Amino acid sequence: MSEASAGSQVRPLDSIERRVLGVLIEKAKTTPDGYPLSLNAVITGCNQKSNRDPLMTLDEEQVTRALTSLRASGAVAEVYGNGRLARYRHLAYEWLATDREPPKEEVAILGELLLRGAQTEGDLRGRASRMDHISDLDALRSFLDAMAAKGLIVWLSPPGRGRMLTHGLMTPEQLAKVQAKLGTAVTPVAAPAAAAVPAAATHAESAPPPAAAPAAAAVNHPSDESLHDRVAALEATVADLAARLATLEEIL
Repeated sequence: MSEASAGSQVRPLDSIERRVLGVLIEKAKTTPDGYPLSLNAVITGCNQKSNRDPLMTLDEEQVTRALTSLRASGAVAEVYGNGRLARYRHLAYEWLATDREPPKEEVAILGELLLRGAQTEGDLRGRASRMDHISDLDALRSFLDAMAAKGLIVWLSPPGRGRMLTHGLMTPEQLAKVQAKLGTAVTPVAAPAAAAVPAAATHAESAPPPAAAPAAAAVNHPSDESLHDRVAALEATVADLAARLATLEEIL
């Protein structure tokens, strides 16, 4: 019985688990000759300076602990090739499978989001295409729609140029920190995988407000013009963030 079938459990991941799983997905696709990875290779991949956000300096104990917990969830397997050195490979296809295994492009997209976190559709397409070719934004969006339906990605801004998203393998509290960092209060379209918002909270958020005087109603319900201004401000913030990311990539 494989490790995946013994205990497959899609769940929110902590920051080190996300980095480890992202590295295994990336290296399986970009450097297959060196894959599966030794423990030292996993550590090196976690701490590399390119295509990582945030940058990390993880040690052997931290990475070993993450590998152990990922193995217990069925997302990673320990294997042995020639010699006695343990190596590690991801089981993302089996781990994420529902009625069928996800397409290779979805796994590449998830890997990039695990390595870099929130980013725009355009940046994501370019980065994921180094692992599996994604022809254009329309093709990317077809994969993202399917992933959103499964809770694997979360939209962080409204449709439009520079729309941002992140992966869904985090708790609501972790997602709230991402939103706070980006300065957006946009309600996610899809709840994180295995971390749905409690029904009571959802009901409270969706319940209609109590009856109020006309003046109060005007305060609680902004005009279309005010809403348009807020959206415009959000789009400007996203565009500025995208520009900063591009500048950082050039520096790195």
